[in-house]
Amino acid sequence: MGRPIHFEIQADDVERAKGFYGAVFGWSFQDWSTASGGGTYWGVVTGEEGKPGINGGLLQRATSAPLPEQGANAWVVTMLVDDYDATHQLILSAGGSVALPKTALTGMAWQGYYLDTEGNTFGIHQPDPEAR
Repeated sequence: MGRPIHFEIQADDVERAKGFYGAVFGWSFQDWSTASGGGTYWGVVTGEEGKPGINGGLLQRATSAPLPEQGANAWVVTMLVDDYDATHQLILSAGGSVALPKTALTGMAWQGYYLDTEGNTFGIHQPDPEAR
């Protein structure tokens, strides 16, 4: 069985993307360029070692980003959050925008999709058995 162990985010402006994800989710970044085989590559640390979740990478986009409303052209990562509405505000304050609005997954959770400052789609998910 395959299990996700790493993700990558491509960005037009790597520093802007680092600022966005640091502000919204508190992620930190480590320069892994020497291990990447060429080019600047930032390791993304998403949480404490030993807790559920995966870390990833951030790199310069090699081609054009999808156009608005074109849809994702890759896997979309969804982030587990404690407070949907507070995270929504952090995303907007950090320069992100709504791709698909907050929706109740009846009896399970709140789910929505956003665009980061680089045009990449990601989701946020707050478990809530009272979601309607």
